[in-house]
Amino acid sequence: MSDVKTQPTDQSVDAFIDSIEPESKRDDAREVLKLMKKVSGEDPIMWGDSIVGFGKYHYVYESGREGDWMLTGFSPRKQSLTLYLMSGYEKMAELLQKLGKYKHSVSCLYIKRLSDIDMDVLEEMIRTSIEIIKKRYAEHN
Repeated sequence: MSDVKTQPTDQSVDAFIDSIEPESKRDDAREVLKLMKKVSGEDPIMWGDSIVGFGKYHYVYESGREGDWMLTGFSPRKQSLTLYLMSGYEKMAELLQKLGKYKHSVSCLYIKRLSDIDMDVLEEMIRTSIEIIKKRYAEHN
């Protein structure tokens, strides 16, 4: 089995956020940073060179593969602000309908700008995802 390539680093979260261009994307990243810190109760750490993560959990799959990953996080990518809601969206259909303008994949939420979404709904989605992950992997953490 291969190890997960993206690992926590000692890179400065503040320096990373300060390097984001354009300014509007940097401002959105700062807002998400504050929101995720508030909701998770965790300090941010860099995962790899472009993901800001909060908290950590240990997962074990039925296949035997296991590892550690962030509870939630984000990355200000070129195309969009990518938020990592590790629980997926199975139990969030109602919240997704209220969120605003976004795209998503299995556990990634893609947002062009925060002004396109309802921040209260986003906060609830982050909280819900963290709760689901903590329950799902409680026996391993």
